[in-house]
Amino acid sequence: MTSQRRRIHLDQSDLLCKNGCGFYGNNAWQGLCSKCWRDENQREKQKQIQQDWALAERLQREEEKAYASKQPRAESQPTITPFSKFEERKTKEKSSKVNTVTKFFIPSIKTPPKKDAAPFDSQSSPSPSTSSSQRSSVDSDLSMRELIDFLKPMKSGREIFKQCRAFTESMVYKRNMGADELSECVQDFYQNLSDRLQTQFKGSSDQVQNVMDEVEKYVMSRLYKEVFCPETTDDEKKDLVIQKRIRDLHWVTIEMLCSPVDEEIPEVSDNVVKAITDLIEMDSKRVPNDKLRCMTSCSKHIFNAIKASTNEAASADDFLPTLIYIVLKANPPRLQSNIQYINRFCNPRKLMTGEDGYYFTNLCCAVAFIEKLDGQSLNLTSEQFDLYMSGQASPHWPNTNGASSSSSSSGSAALSQVHKRLDLLTGLGERQELVMEKARQLKSDLIDWTDEVEQKVQCALENFPPETENLSATTASGSATQSAIDADNIENELLPPPLQPQEICMKPPDGSVCPPSTFVKMG
Repeated sequence: MTSQRRRIHLDQSDLLCKNGCGFYGNNAWQGLCSKCWRDENQREKQKQIQQDWALAERLQREEEKAYASKQPRAESQPTITPFSKFEERKTKEKSSKVNTVTKFFIPSIKTPPKKDAAPFDSQSSPSPSTSSSQRSSVDSDLSMRELIDFLKPMKSGREIFKQCRAFTESMVYKRNMGADELSECVQDFYQNLSDRLQTQFKGSSDQVQNVMDEVEKYVMSRLYKEVFCPETTDDEKKDLVIQKRIRDLHWVTIEMLCSPVDEEIPEVSDNVVKAITDLIEMDSKRVPNDKLRCMTSCSKHIFNAIKASTNEAASADDFLPTLIYIVLKANPPRLQSNIQYINRFCNPRKLMTGEDGYYFTNLCCAVAFIEKLDGQSLNLTSEQFDLYMSGQASPHWPNTNGASSSSSSSGSAALSQVHKRLDLLTGLGERQELVMEKARQLKSDLIDWTDEVEQKVQCALENFPPETENLSATTASGSATQSAIDADNIENELLPPPLQPQEICMKPPDGSVCPPSTFVKMG
């Protein structure tokens, strides 16, 4: 039964654009890459414009016929017809749109920069008159400084920064536009600037990409609050839907997804935790490129976990099921909003090629799989899937009705692992409580000891008040007495010792004993 389990398979061609251009596609763009998606939108808009013009011309002809039938002689006088006004208005709108985009890329001839001036002195501090500069956050100020430092060595760095700043300031007045229109404005700016840089650097794609990365960081740091999850979209509603969906799928095990990852191995478990952390951290980033880096880091940890489990290089068939499992375990905040934010405002070249685009495309596929997940996808019957989703049963419970023996055994093993970890957590909780109790006791003892010392010091000061005058007099007299004693001692040491009286015996010459009368006392 286990050998017949159906794995989640995703061919490399499924990730590519449906138009066959060779770039990575995206479910949000109906399987197209960003370039083909924009081209498709442009064709649709052009088609709509042509239809509008055809309708306007038909209405114009009908109106001319009606007007000619009423006043046949008025043909000699030139009149301004409604169609003429319509055509004039469309021409003005078209020219204004072209000027709005191109004015950011035309050097200003009114105020040429001074030759002896620093290249960014006038731009290093934004004008205080602009409201967007006043509301700039610390992150946007930091990104501005980094962009200035990056562009300083370039000859056209000054002009590039002026274009970027002018564009961000103009976007402040477009907050009420829809998300698609805001995305189109940003993508048009990226495209025009990239084309100009390609001409300047003569096809050096790496240098152009580095400049575009810094420009994206500066632009999106300043526009983040206005364009991330705007009120004109249903991104927040989609976030709640996918979050509830992932919560309802909490019972899905890694065995059901046929992933080779073995979390019992410490190295594997560590990589799984790191992958979950990177995926959750994606929401804290403000720049689309930084969010992509979080996704790339998460994917690399997944590959490391697979390699540590199987002792061989991971394949695409192993990566996608594991990524789905990581998404289910992480349940990252505002998942749909972050995906849409990257789709709308990231540099399209990042999503079309490279490892960032590949991993992001897999993330979109994983989210689409979770949204459409059913019993067949997990090798379960529809009855089992409904029971698990309703909470009436769980694959972790042994001997579940209708569950297969393999599911029961894996559920028992998982349940045993959960119990072990719960016991470990309980022990850690008890130890923590004991440490906290001892810490509280130590704090109380320190407070009591401090109070006791203060009381003793105060009592000693009250019982023995300091008498400074008596103490100084006593000290002076004692010093004088000691000085006198020291002087006497010195005098005694200098004088020779007094002579003591001695008895001298006048011994007779014959050597006999001297009688007492022969002793003479010498003073």
